Amino acid sequence: MKTLILVRHGKSSWEYAVSDKDRPLKERGINDAHLVGKHFSMKALDIDAAFSSPACRALHTAMIVLREFNYELSNFRVTENLYDFSGSGVADFVHNLEDQWRKVIIFGHNYAFTNIANQWGDRAIDNVPTAGLVELTFNSDRWSDLQRGSTKQVLFPKQLR
Repeated sequence: MKTLILVRHGKSSWEYAVSDKDRPLKERGINDAHLVGKHFSMKALDIDAAFSSPACRALHTAMIVLREFNYELSNFRVTENLYDFSGSGVADFVHNLEDQWRKVIIFGHNYAFTNIANQWGDRAIDNVPTAGLVELTFNSDRWSDLQRGSTKQVLFPKQLR
């Protein structure tokens, strides 16, 4: 059995003249990441590996969420493959994960995460909002074999406010 947890970055700021990768989180994005991380920490057991897009807003979200459940950061990696907006790069990345890992959390972007959640889950999601989390489970022992699974959990900040 494999579990993939998708977390979209928190609300980012457009008020600075920086590249897309360097856009920071807004205060609301920081607060929402804490909210989702704190709530998910009650269930965040046995995560084997964590990965993030190199974008500032995704990395910051990852650090907030992972700290909420005291995740061991030696198992955290940044990968360019998650700086993807369509979902094809994310799918390729997931299909190439090490099979020893059963539960993996990734931090990235839309529309990639909404596309992946809808392609691989069994529940239609119009849009994964900023700081939104979607947990998918699969009856497979190999990441390369993932296709359709089950949408186990959908956690959006507005449900928690």
